[in-house]
Amino acid sequence: MTRADFMARLRSGLAGLPAATIEDIAADYETHFADAQAAGRSEQEVADALGAPGRLARELRAEAGLKKWEEQKNPSAAAAAIFAVLGLGAIDIIVLLPILMGVLGAMFGFFVAVIAVFFAGGVVFAAGPFADPPGGPVTAILGGLGMMAIATSIGALLTLATIGLVNALVWYARLHYRLLKPAIDPQG
Repeated sequence: MTRADFMARLRSGLAGLPAATIEDIAADYETHFADAQAAGRSEQEVADALGAPGRLARELRAEAGLKKWEEQKNPSAAAAAIFAVLGLGAIDIIVLLPILMGVLGAMFGFFVAVIAVFFAGGVVFAAGPFADPPGGPVTAILGGLGMMAIATSIGALLTLATIGLVNALVWYARLHYRLLKPAIDPQG
C-alpha cells in the first residue's frame, strides 16, 4: 500500500470528526511516513508497520470520543464515548450491547418515572389544598413537596449513576485497547 492509499483510507475512516482533528492526525501519520522514508524504509514497509488504516481510524475515533467525554460531561459527549466503545470490536458489540441496552433502558425508565413523580408532586402541591384532602391543605402541600423532593433526589442519583456508567465504559475501552494493542502492533 502506498502512502497516498494509506492516507486516503485513514482520512475516509476519520470522516465525521472535526476537520482540525483529522488534519492533526493526518499530519502525525505523514510525519511517520516522512521519518521512515528518511531512514530508508519504503512506503509499503511503513504502511505495514502502521497496520490497517480502517482499524487505526476506528481506534482514533474511539480515542477522540473518549477525550470528548473527559473534557465535556454532557449527553452528546456521553453518546460519542458509548459509540466509540461499541465501535472498537464486533465481538464486544455482541456481548456488551445487550447488557448496555438493558441498563440504559432501565435508567431511561427510571428517569421517566422520576419526571412523572415530580410533576405529580407539583399537581398535589398546587391543586391538593383545593380538593379537601384528608389531613387538610397543609398535608397536601407537604405531600406534594415531599414527592417533588424525592423525585429530585432520585434524579440526582440517577444522573450520578449515568456518569459512572459512562466513565466505566471509557475505562473499559481503554483497557480493551491496551489489551489489543500488542496483537495489532507487535513491533512496538
